[in-house]
Amino acid sequence: MIRRTDALNYHSQERPGKIEVKSTKPCLTQRDLSMAYTPGVAEPCREIEMVPGKVFDYTTKGNLVAVVTNGTAVLGLGNIGPLAAKPVMEGKAVLFKRFADIDVFDIELDTTDPEEIIQVVRLLEPTFGGINLEDIKAPECFQVEERLKEIMNIPVFHDDQHGTAIISGAALLNALEIQRKRIDHVKVVFSGAGAAGIACAGLYIKLGVKKENLFLVDSNGLVYNGREKGMNPYKQRFANGENPMTLAEVMRGADVFAGVSAADLVTKEMVKGMAGRPIIFALANPDPEIGYPEAVSVRDDLIMATGRSDYPNQVNNVLGFPFIFRGALDVGATAINDEMKIAAVHSLAELARQDVPDSVLKAYGMDAMEFGPDYIIPKPFDPRILAWEAIAVARAAVETGVARKPITDWDEYRNTLESRLGRAQEVMRRIIQKAKRDPKRIVFLEGTEPKIMRACQVILDEQIAKPILLGNRVVIRKLAAEHHLDLKGATVVDPNKFERLDDYAFEFYRLRCRKGITRQDAKKLLKNNPNYLGAMMVRMCDADGLIGGVNQHYPDTIRPALQTLPLEKGTTVIAGVYMMVFQKDVYFFADTTVNIDPTAEQLAEIAIVTADTVKQLDIQPRVAMLSFSNFGSTRHPRAEKVIRATEIVKHRRPDIVIDGEMQADTAVVTEILNGVYDFNTLRKRANILIFPSLEAGNIAFKLMSRLGGAKAIGPILMGTSEAIHVLQRNCDVEDIVHTTALAVIDAQEHKKCFFTERLVGTGA
Repeated sequence: MIRRTDALNYHSQERPGKIEVKSTKPCLTQRDLSMAYTPGVAEPCREIEMVPGKVFDYTTKGNLVAVVTNGTAVLGLGNIGPLAAKPVMEGKAVLFKRFADIDVFDIELDTTDPEEIIQVVRLLEPTFGGINLEDIKAPECFQVEERLKEIMNIPVFHDDQHGTAIISGAALLNALEIQRKRIDHVKVVFSGAGAAGIACAGLYIKLGVKKENLFLVDSNGLVYNGREKGMNPYKQRFANGENPMTLAEVMRGADVFAGVSAADLVTKEMVKGMAGRPIIFALANPDPEIGYPEAVSVRDDLIMATGRSDYPNQVNNVLGFPFIFRGALDVGATAINDEMKIAAVHSLAELARQDVPDSVLKAYGMDAMEFGPDYIIPKPFDPRILAWEAIAVARAAVETGVARKPITDWDEYRNTLESRLGRAQEVMRRIIQKAKRDPKRIVFLEGTEPKIMRACQVILDEQIAKPILLGNRVVIRKLAAEHHLDLKGATVVDPNKFERLDDYAFEFYRLRCRKGITRQDAKKLLKNNPNYLGAMMVRMCDADGLIGGVNQHYPDTIRPALQTLPLEKGTTVIAGVYMMVFQKDVYFFADTTVNIDPTAEQLAEIAIVTADTVKQLDIQPRVAMLSFSNFGSTRHPRAEKVIRATEIVKHRRPDIVIDGEMQADTAVVTEILNGVYDFNTLRKRANILIFPSLEAGNIAFKLMSRLGGAKAIGPILMGTSEAIHVLQRNCDVEDIVHTTALAVIDAQEHKKCFFTERLVGTGA
């Protein structure tokens, strides 16, 4: 559920809006400044003046798209004007960047005159490599796109038309195959004759639907020959029949219904009247022409798609426009022609028929996904789409002669595409999905902290965990109301009214009576210090994991847990690891929080528990044992400690891919690793970096998070018998959500081990 306050906070927090411009070249010194501007900039200017095509070599034009609107037909909002449409266009820019690494300037035009739009966009051609028209009402949108395609020498694409057409076209091909129907035999009925409806109808005919079998219905009924009311030349192309008919009448005996109109226009009776094995695309957003539950309640032989993510077969335009532009830009296409659109259709249809890799299943928290009635188009977060669709579009551009820069090595192009987008967000999404498969009870020590409460709202909405908030119940309710939070589903434990306090105090006294704790001390400590109460909740099995530290020093949070909970079986040290999320990859830094100067044996154990922790996240660990020395280049006791630790790990756990001692750049630069030191056993760059001392690890993770652009998630506390996680002070809501997901996975693993031990112990 998206709440109004959450959405407004998302858009206004820190820097307002969703996009920014970043320099891709250094500008730190006087020389950098001279290169970026005067006099150095004169050289590429002269080159481009002599050879205009070199603009793609020396500027960002080849990776820059304009998203242009006048805000007259914003999805679900209508004619809200250019200013109110700006957040939507910024959102479009985010999707271009996230899914295809394409840069975008959003351009909102204060005019409803098609001629003015055409002239403004035409004059922008020197700046951009492509134009994405967005949310311009019909029929003006048709006129604008047609004219711009005629007069411009770069791709022009109206996503409201062609995006929906391409994605639903792929769904149509696969649905027809499953339903065993020929495309040239089916009767297709459209509800909606705006931009999307007209474009879908046109593309369906190009895919093989017979024009005489396609019926277009708008708010005035069937578009038929001779009709005058509400007509325009674009509708007239699809006029069919000689007499007026209602949508209900036209749908009788239809094989395919495609709705791009408004909610609740289709009834159960209309669905019953369709042909056997029907196909229904109810794509009105946010509410479809008929709800999925209503449709399937009257037909068990149908295949249905909607625009919603909570039902099977979501037709989402994000499956199209980023990848279509990616392919078009990479070959310097002068247009996006019909052949490129049809290539996109077939690439998506074919991808849905392939085996779905585990990474996609994990991303969506599913055990299985295969081509069939509930899976006719790929999922939006399937990372394979970029290569499949962009290559198909680029190849079609080359074959049809609209490519300025034809590609000859398609294997190399595929490698380039796969390296464009980093794995960082993919990894974090997989972690959250894994947590959602089996949410655990996580107690938050600072339950009255607004930041914790806001994070718990997200955690509840996303069903990542079952939050337990420690704190005064009245205060929590008051703060929740002030921040417009609905924490129904979270458990609130008030220490002053906790019914099990005496039981907890007795158990804590039993644990610490020889450490200076009296019965009175135990009860007072648990009542007044939530860190101890939270740790005891985990010990007493009233919680599965613990999170704290948002406004406390690290030792103050961790000490009660260590005094209350034992170490992991077979473990003698605890350690902290940070998950360092960079734009292109994820690394794990350990130990960054606990062991000041570990021995070789302790260092080996830190490496082992870190590798096991990373493996829980479905990431194959590759461990580098760091030092100031590379494979014996410097003889020193500190380097020899790392060598000894590496040998211990290789002996104890030969299944772990590990090598060392090595310098940090050797560990993460493949050219150094496999060039100078080609005898190494890692072969690929490491994703786990084990530091030889606390000062080295702590300094490295803080520098990377402050200066290196990394997002530090953690620390993840390793070596304890339960899921205990400490937040960084002054962390944000997103950090808390991510750490909670990690804590849930940790708790899942601990419970799994606990039950496995019980089964083994009972001889089951």
